[in-house]
Amino acid sequence: MTTAKRPAMLISAYLDRERYSVRIVRYRVPVAGLPAAFDGFTILQLSDLHDKEFEAGGKALLELLAREPFDLVVFTGDLVLGPRYRLTPALDLVQGLARVPVFSVSGNHDWGESGHDHGIGMRIKQALEEAGARVLSNQGVCLERDGARLWITGVDDPVTGKDRLNHALAGIPSGERRLLLAHSPHIFPRAAAASVDLVLAGHTHGGQIRLPGLRAVYVPKLGFFPRWDYGFFRHGTSALVVNAGLGESWLPVRWNIPPEVTLVTLVAS
Repeated sequence: MTTAKRPAMLISAYLDRERYSVRIVRYRVPVAGLPAAFDGFTILQLSDLHDKEFEAGGKALLELLAREPFDLVVFTGDLVLGPRYRLTPALDLVQGLARVPVFSVSGNHDWGESGHDHGIGMRIKQALEEAGARVLSNQGVCLERDGARLWITGVDDPVTGKDRLNHALAGIPSGERRLLLAHSPHIFPRAAAASVDLVLAGHTHGGQIRLPGLRAVYVPKLGFFPRWDYGFFRHGTSALVVNAGLGESWLPVRWNIPPEVTLVTLVAS
């Protein structure tokens, strides 16, 4: 090996490690009025897979998660990428995690390259539900535990304007706790205005290329240095978790923001 080739090989190895070394990020989110039955309720969030596979059948990722206790799994959109998408990596994860309830919402890429291909969107939804996930499209589902209730609501993709927050929250009795799944943090101001307790979102990839000490430089549809780029945010009684995602968009590079899954634990405030 020539000396000139070594730096390029080292950089390539580093970038490859950055793309496939998944970290688990944990949050404890206080929720006012949380029923005692749901104190400690833990949600596993995965987002923005973009066709990516962590070994055959998702073996590496499923083995990592097998050691973690959680009560619910949510996928917050963009499971695929491009017109020649591969849904198998997402279906393998859904089936491998279905020991607990699994919910999903659609992202912009889940509606085809244009974001408006109804045929692709419906095929992906059907395949996910056949694998064991419940796809929430501007609707809510009530979870019950020891007579207490917690609502899991989900909107269709906010990036392409398919979200209908009022439909997702319709019919939920006043005073009951509500969690919202959305592909993008676009929806957070409206969710906070509606006093949603917690929003789980993705889309940003944390910037995918992130400069130390700075927010994401640019996120599609959110612009330069977006406010809700990555991590935990709070506005009034509402909280937001933005997941950095597992995959990449068109540029297969991550820098200073490795792929992640999040474990979000609800605690009584």
